[in-house]
Amino acid sequence: MPHPITVVDAFTAQPFSGNPAAVCILTAKAPESWMRDLAREMNLSETAFVRRDDDGWGLRWFTPTIEVDLCGHGTLASAHVLWESGQVPSSDEIRFFTRSGLLTARLVDGAIELNFPACKIRDAVPPEGLFSALGCDGECLGEHARKYVIELDSELTVRALDPNHEALRRVDARSICVTARSESESYDFVSRYFAPAAGIKEDPVTGSAHCMLGPHWSSRLGKRDLIGYQASARGGVVRVGMDGERVRLGGHAVTVLQGHVRGAEAGSTR
Repeated sequence: MPHPITVVDAFTAQPFSGNPAAVCILTAKAPESWMRDLAREMNLSETAFVRRDDDGWGLRWFTPTIEVDLCGHGTLASAHVLWESGQVPSSDEIRFFTRSGLLTARLVDGAIELNFPACKIRDAVPPEGLFSALGCDGECLGEHARKYVIELDSELTVRALDPNHEALRRVDARSICVTARSESESYDFVSRYFAPAAGIKEDPVTGSAHCMLGPHWSSRLGKRDLIGYQASARGGVVRVGMDGERVRLGGHAVTVLQGHVRGAEAGSTR
């Protein structure tokens, strides 16, 4: 049985910017091996698999190499597809059941707002070779689940960063997020995100990283509501709101490709 699949650019209102995610709406149960194969075939930073549940929707995310516990742009793209396809009324909140617990999405003033867990970073010594691989100096703010956050001296340094990706792949870390206070009045902070351990040299816009960046910059700037800009080549805007132990992530999405993928019975037999 074919499954609908949609490519969505997330955290942007303009096609071919933001972060592309593939969203596959499962019409029947599919084996994990097939989902992994499809994610590798799509070769995007994330492919999301959505299946109707009794009280919402089951949601899983795969990079081309691994399954991940939390993904912002894949969740935002999934909500966009469910509303756009009419499977969920636009007035309804969407409940996603994931490896990170219950996540919700709703439409607020024409944008999608996600409710995610806050991820507070803890003090940590930067892993060996990190700064030499990045090609810069900075302050290691700490880590969450071996995802390291590095503050650099300026927005210009963040934007100009040209890391050695092969050396970065050898660093003992799941990912590295670099950030700095924005020098523009349009944003509060900027960031970039590298995840070679997950098969992603640089992620264009990373919603889950803002679950770490939100608590840090909220405390640093004394603001509950912030605007972050991820300064990758594609770029994207993430609105961040702090609600205690939860983070609201806001952004837009746009569909760029629609089709169907053949079911698992026609897939790999590996």
